[in-house]
Amino acid sequence: MRVILGFSKRKSFEQAVRAFTPDLYRFAWWLCRDKFVAEDLVQETFARAWKAWDDIKDSSSTRSWLITIVRREHARLYERKQLDMVDAELEDIQVAADHEPIELFEMENLLESLPLSLREPLVLQALGGFSCAEIADMLGTTEGAVMTRLTRARQALRGTLEAPVRRAGA
Repeated sequence: MRVILGFSKRKSFEQAVRAFTPDLYRFAWWLCRDKFVAEDLVQETFARAWKAWDDIKDSSSTRSWLITIVRREHARLYERKQLDMVDAELEDIQVAADHEPIELFEMENLLESLPLSLREPLVLQALGGFSCAEIADMLGTTEGAVMTRLTRARQALRGTLEAPVRRAGA
């Protein structure tokens, strides 16, 4: 019976890897802006998830649990080492297939201009499709705090986008 349970565990884990790797990679990339670090974060996330795979009781929360692990692994990077300051080119990431490359570049720059505390919930909601309650759980905060951060992020983006229009009209 133990062999069957082990096989079932492996099979469900492999399905989760296939299903969630793109979302985890996208989120990791938005956190660190480095392809190789993002890949390492995703790999480390699945290594940690495998160790605790038997503890999952609700399979519907697997995705948010994995996103939380990515976020914590990203935070551990900064706990462990000093960062080297390097000018790195931004790698293109496709936010939406029907946009021009210049629009994607501008959107990336706008999102990058937001502080991490505002960018994180916005990316989780816009790209990840998570609800405020799920984001609050992942970030270890309240749902109200997430809604406040989302509002402030949108206001900051709106202000940045409207500034050139105001200058042109003046």
